[in-house]
Amino acid sequence: MFPVAGLGTRFLPATKAIPKELLPIVDRPLIQYAVDEAREAGIEQIIFVTGRGKTAIVEHFDMAFELETTMDERGKDLSVLDPTRATPGDIITVRQQVPLGLGHAIWCARAIVGDEPFAILLPDELMVAAKGGGTGCMKQMVEAYDKVGGNLISVLEVPQDEVSSYGVIAPGAELSDTLTEVTGLVEKPPVDEAPSNKIISGRYILQPEVMRVLEDQEKGAGGEIQLTDAMAKMIGNQPFHAATFAGRRFDCGSKTGFVEATLALALEREDMGAEVRAMAQRLLAE
Repeated sequence: MFPVAGLGTRFLPATKAIPKELLPIVDRPLIQYAVDEAREAGIEQIIFVTGRGKTAIVEHFDMAFELETTMDERGKDLSVLDPTRATPGDIITVRQQVPLGLGHAIWCARAIVGDEPFAILLPDELMVAAKGGGTGCMKQMVEAYDKVGGNLISVLEVPQDEVSSYGVIAPGAELSDTLTEVTGLVEKPPVDEAPSNKIISGRYILQPEVMRVLEDQEKGAGGEIQLTDAMAKMIGNQPFHAATFAGRRFDCGSKTGFVEATLALALEREDMGAEVRAMAQRLLAE
């Protein structure tokens, strides 16, 4: 499930007519990175929770007959479009008519989820595999889920003075270097009240019972229906663990994080890395 109904106001005016999720990191839209990550993990069915003005996201994963026909006639390589083509029936969309928070967006897809466990990927959180051939965040989570089941969230450690911007876990027993029991969850706690510096980093594997909790439509931090609050109520009733991601995270919900992600990934490209590095050094010297 990909919640993509947000208005993207931080990126105005760029997002006035273009969904934030389609803004490119180098030459791939932000949403493409998240979908590719899900596919790597073996996920086959994609649910987009959309809002008004977000139909272009679905069209990105549709066939572009005019474009492909023209490219083919001109002898251009079509393989660059392969990740953008969804298998018929693999994409489902549902509308979040009113922006009432992440928990509400997830609840909007309750009929599609049914009684099956499901994964959530927040496209704003760009999770990049470790250098040297590491696997993506969701694939790491699926492997951890096969061991512990229940509910699983990805976490990362941040400086203590940043915890008030995120959902934070109260850690319990450590099962391994990367797998921790979760005893509590707090959404955007004051710095001096945070139970740890391990933040929820935008990837979840949850049991369908969370939808029953979200039915109450209880509002939390910011006056919104928070997914974190619903998950917290499931702790103690079902297994709940956190998997620390072995890789890098870029907060593409902020402008500086978006620029950082673009620069970092461009520097790693064989076709442009050297030029980008030289350009950056020249600009810094100026």
